[in-house]
Amino acid sequence: MDRRTFVKATSLGAAALFVPAYGRLIAAEALAETLDPAQKKRLADIALNASKDAGASYCDVRIGRYLNQFVVTREDKVQNVVNTETTGAGIRVIANGTWGFAATNDLSDAAVARAAKQAVAIAKANSRLQTEPVQLAPVKGVGEVSWATPIKKNAMLVPVKDKVDLLLAANAAALAAGANYANSTLFLVNEQKYFASTDGSYIDQDVHRIWAPMQVTVVDTASGKFKNRGGLSSPMGMGYEYLEPDAGKRIVQPGGVVAYFSAYDIVEDAKAAAKQAKEKLKAPSVKPGKYDLVLDPANLWLTIHESVGHPTELDRVLGYEANYAGTSFATLDKWRSKNFQYGSDKVSIFADKTQELSLGAVGYDDEGVKTKRWDIIKDGILVNYQAIRDQAHILGEKESHGCCYADSWSSVQFQRMANISLAPGKTQMTPDEMVKDVENGIYIVGDGSFSIDQQRYNAQFGGELFFEIKDGKITHQIEDVAYQIRTPEFWNACVGVCDERDYRHGGSFFDGKGQPSQVSAVSHGSSTARFNGINVINTARSLG
Repeated sequence: MDRRTFVKATSLGAAALFVPAYGRLIAAEALAETLDPAQKKRLADIALNASKDAGASYCDVRIGRYLNQFVVTREDKVQNVVNTETTGAGIRVIANGTWGFAATNDLSDAAVARAAKQAVAIAKANSRLQTEPVQLAPVKGVGEVSWATPIKKNAMLVPVKDKVDLLLAANAAALAAGANYANSTLFLVNEQKYFASTDGSYIDQDVHRIWAPMQVTVVDTASGKFKNRGGLSSPMGMGYEYLEPDAGKRIVQPGGVVAYFSAYDIVEDAKAAAKQAKEKLKAPSVKPGKYDLVLDPANLWLTIHESVGHPTELDRVLGYEANYAGTSFATLDKWRSKNFQYGSDKVSIFADKTQELSLGAVGYDDEGVKTKRWDIIKDGILVNYQAIRDQAHILGEKESHGCCYADSWSSVQFQRMANISLAPGKTQMTPDEMVKDVENGIYIVGDGSFSIDQQRYNAQFGGELFFEIKDGKITHQIEDVAYQIRTPEFWNACVGVCDERDYRHGGSFFDGKGQPSQVSAVSHGSSTARFNGINVINTARSLG
């Protein structure tokens, strides 16, 4: 499921659609339960031993308990509250140089052993078609270790009433500020993941994520026209403290937009959303042409995701994703040349699975590889991709980047996008100071609709809020803006990035990939950045 499908479904209150294939509905109180670590280790050893006895040269087992809580409101009503749990074991092996995988939701000793043997049988059957044996980059076993998202308050343990009250307060604030309709949602994820492998690792991880999307609508009853303004929150790898605004930092940006850092005030944002949606109704439509764009991180994260994150996934570069969501223009020959100018010298983009508060932050990936940070683009030059254990040799590297993930114990793990972020500028600059140098431009906040071709080369992006910039000053809101890019041309048009004081995360809670499709959560950090001479179209005119 992608983000747009999720938003559409939540607006209809269709929370039950998100129950996983092996999931079950549970009471909210059951969200506090955990599996016994000793039992997980014992079951893991059963799987490892059974696979070796059946002829596997390598085995890893993931025992997982995946929890979701989902609260949907509209105006003064609660539309849905759903709690789901899915628990089981996924076992991956190499036998005869070939991968095999099997899974079970039965955590009895016999069922786990049976799944391990089945994985080996599948690998041996697959080996008849294998032309080259799997080459795994080495990983040193770490023994028994644990890692947890550094949360201050477990959102799963907060009473449902408190969550409902907060969402209804946000809706009420929007209505009081002039909105005709308001809906808000809270989505919580807790992945309790245990990984063990024949390399000698037993890794217990407790991962938490939170997201509070919101939508406010204002209607002009005289004309029948309406405008929406979505919430400016970002999904985060945090606990419930994210929704306690006194714990975080807020800064007023150009146009009076409030930027949220480590905490989100959904009630304050609801009031602002109603006000800005009303201003949208009377905002003039953009005149198409070339503009200098000042892109807030709440907008730029999606452009990073689509034009850098996806095209530098090595499996996509190699064509493994060609049947679903395309390939990549950033081919190996460009990387091998060591001088492919992906962007200007202001553009340095890195991958980092250790970044605090990010959606993708974990201690170890789903192959037991300790996570790290590495460069993708350095001073504008393409220097690396995103690769896992059986891909590292293609790049001549001796270890995985640690970006392997599965969205469930029942799914096989594969290469997924790490947190891909634009490094802050080295010269001190605030967004206000960046705007002062723009003669004819547009300041864009929030993500909107987008389209991009299968090679991630030609694309078009919208936004949530648009402000005209004239002679270094924000004048007023405008509407119907979308900017068009060719990926290398766009990033080479980057002439400045604000410093680390403005650095913020955006991200996707549901990034789809693979067949059968899986979802993952990934963040993209940046500071506000400027891009000169970008083509802007009028979306209202484009639609006729």
